[in-house]
Amino acid sequence: MSEFWIFFENGLRHVLNLYAYDHILFLIVLAVPYAFKDWTRLLLLITTFTLGHTLALLLSVFGVIIIKGNFTEFLIPITILIVAGFNLFTAGKSAKKESISVIVFITLFFGIIHGLGFAGYFQSLLGSNVKPKLLPVLEFSLGIEMAQLIVILVVLILSYIVQTFFRFSKRDWTLVLSAFVIGVVLPMIIESKIWYR
Repeated sequence: MSEFWIFFENGLRHVLNLYAYDHILFLIVLAVPYAFKDWTRLLLLITTFTLGHTLALLLSVFGVIIIKGNFTEFLIPITILIVAGFNLFTAGKSAKKESISVIVFITLFFGIIHGLGFAGYFQSLLGSNVKPKLLPVLEFSLGIEMAQLIVILVVLILSYIVQTFFRFSKRDWTLVLSAFVIGVVLPMIIESKIWYR
């Protein structure tokens, strides 16, 4: 039972770590266009992201996919930039017309990229443990899902407060937060180790 909490807590910390805030930035730009009434769509997106993340960890742990850390560390801020840019171009559009299946597929793909970015650290967590590796990955993924729900809830509450009490329109709030995130991730992309081979 204590081993469950070790991996679950590491999943929580993976997302809620303020020093490795890229995951939080991704969740912010994923959630900012939505409101509490859109909770089913957001839950679908978050769970899809976790599934992609879990799939990537499993493929990495079992040695199916091995990708250099520098490449995935470069792709992670790119995924955040893409979602934030998408928000800039779609903010304020009446009733989102985009196909949910397209958004779900993109979210799954981004989850895979983020999972590959964390695979090296997760492998070190497992160490030379001889027990099957599936269970720790699932325990870790439960922690990720819980932490993501916490971040999404905070974003929704903050959005509600800003739009209700400070009278920001949903469009303006989406534009401001997405532009802020772009301002944070652009230096991450520019300073990536991939440019210095």
